[in-house]
Amino acid sequence: MSPSQTQAQFYLLPKDVQHAPAASKSALEQVYFLACQLAQRAFTQQELVYIHCQDQQQAYAIDELLWQFEPQSFVPHNLKGEGSLGGAPVEIGFDRLGANKKRHLLINLADQVPQFAVNFNQIIDFVANDDSHKAVARDRYRQYRSLGIALTTQDLATQPINF
Repeated sequence: MSPSQTQAQFYLLPKDVQHAPAASKSALEQVYFLACQLAQRAFTQQELVYIHCQDQQQAYAIDELLWQFEPQSFVPHNLKGEGSLGGAPVEIGFDRLGANKKRHLLINLADQVPQFAVNFNQIIDFVANDDSHKAVARDRYRQYRSLGIALTTQDLATQPINF
């Protein structure tokens, strides 16, 4: 797959969380929850998903959230290297090698763009609603662009996703 066929979608999370009660989700928790919702939607559309995490701790957090976030619907998933030989429809990993088999969608939660990103048709990335995460997201945006990946953005404050 050439990079020109790869498309990356950045979702800009709304800024209203900082004014909400303390019980609300943090910027990263919002990103994690949205990543799980998008993985669930891709699964229902029979797409194979790889969620790339920054590290093992984040991968375990996403694994746990996928078990809990929507009690009425199960998203078959596993950590890379666990589960059946063929792997679940949603695979979670954090190494430099990427998915164990070809998958359509990469959901990137890491601070950097993985080198294997160009092997996917579609990439989803996020801009969290705080300044430190925005700066890191801008770097990823530049990295995708330098790889020749087509980029689009969607501001969820003005264009929410209908699940």
